[in-house]
Amino acid sequence: MQQVITQLQSGTFGQYYLNEPLAPHTTWKIGGPADLLLVPQTKEQLIDAVKLLHQYEIPWTILGRGSNLLIADKGIRGAVIKLGSALETLRFEGDVAYAGGSYSFIKFSVMAGKEGLTGLEFAGGIPGTVGGAVYMNAGAHGSDVSRILIRAEVLLPTGELVYMQQADFEYAYRHSILQKQPGIVTEAVFQLQFGDREEIVGAMASYKERRLRTQPLQLACAGSVFRNPEGHFAAKLIEEAGLKGHKVGGAEVSLLHANFIVNTGQATAHDVLTLIEQVQRIVFDTYGVKLVPEVLMVGER
Repeated sequence: MQQVITQLQSGTFGQYYLNEPLAPHTTWKIGGPADLLLVPQTKEQLIDAVKLLHQYEIPWTILGRGSNLLIADKGIRGAVIKLGSALETLRFEGDVAYAGGSYSFIKFSVMAGKEGLTGLEFAGGIPGTVGGAVYMNAGAHGSDVSRILIRAEVLLPTGELVYMQQADFEYAYRHSILQKQPGIVTEAVFQLQFGDREEIVGAMASYKERRLRTQPLQLACAGSVFRNPEGHFAAKLIEEAGLKGHKVGGAEVSLLHANFIVNTGQATAHDVLTLIEQVQRIVFDTYGVKLVPEVLMVGER
């Protein structure tokens, strides 16, 4: 690691921080330190940083806006790469959108609506980045990324840039091949359609109003914790099992939406994991349905 740090001091790889606490970088406000946090300021710095880490065999974890992520209390060994503003780009060419990997997925949907383009209304309430959405096949309201993605530029762990077509991602419910074969989405290309701007804005406003009414967005949380089992809704199962308000330490099953776990102030990753396990066990014992977490869990426990 010292050889890497020596090269980072040249300033050509962006900003870097040693033993950086990661809790402030996540929407759950939970997580221990990263041995090394890298914040490239440009795409070129990102590529160079990945090549440097590959050269010295330093493992790395990618961090966007820190949603849908639970970082362990002991933190993350190796390097964490935070995209920051390095890939915050967006342009439209007719009904095709080109979005940088670190561009806000919610802002992307808003900007598309202003262009009179339909197809992204479902994204209006999904926190995180475009890259994270491609990685997770993020979706809501009966649609998801797989339905509109054309292709994406992906940075491999070797530092090589490749183009992946939609079929290459092997999409399924909240799944893509990137979860098995890591890579960083630097830009994604989406096929949208021209529509009625007022109808698009109206649909997005309706979704936003419903989110604000039904989700605990004013509290530290990470979005939906569990995937919806086939034929069921995770929130309905958890609520009917009487688990709303159930707490472990500072982690609590939201009183507003049962598929959200909120940090009431001083929650640890251990609190959240224990609560997740308790919810899984009770729901399985009650209904015989296994709940699978949607949030990504990373770091040293």
